[in-house]
Amino acid sequence: MLISAKGRYALRCMLDISLNSAGENVKLKDIAERQDIPTKYLEQIISALNKAGFVKSERGPNGGYRLSRPPEEYTVGSIIKLIEGDTVPVSCLADVSDCKRSDRCVSMILWKKLNDAVNSVLEGTTLADMMDWGSKGRLIEIGIPDY
Repeated sequence: MLISAKGRYALRCMLDISLNSAGENVKLKDIAERQDIPTKYLEQIISALNKAGFVKSERGPNGGYRLSRPPEEYTVGSIIKLIEGDTVPVSCLADVSDCKRSDRCVSMILWKKLNDAVNSVLEGTTLADMMDWGSKGRLIEIGIPDY
């Protein structure tokens, strides 16, 4: 499974709104600047998030976007799957009935375990977890340079 730029940007957008809303709307141009995402591309992403009910939009001078629910209620998996669709590592796992070898394919066990592990991480991690990681400097702790 390769998460596209669109999926990564959607997660960054949701995280940015979580971190910067403080009860107020967050402007799209501010998200784009902070996250270094082209505004036109971010407009497509926020539209999908809005249609799915992940964010609420408001027009006007104090307009912008805010989360529809608390950050604890959004899993990373729900955001990625909304934008990316299926997250299976191999196509034959998406529809086993299409695979002529599924009844005798030992590799299927590996792909299923990999899929379960990835989904466990994606569904077991919330926006609130990521907010907490950032506030505790976890990037350095796990060996990722703090930019």
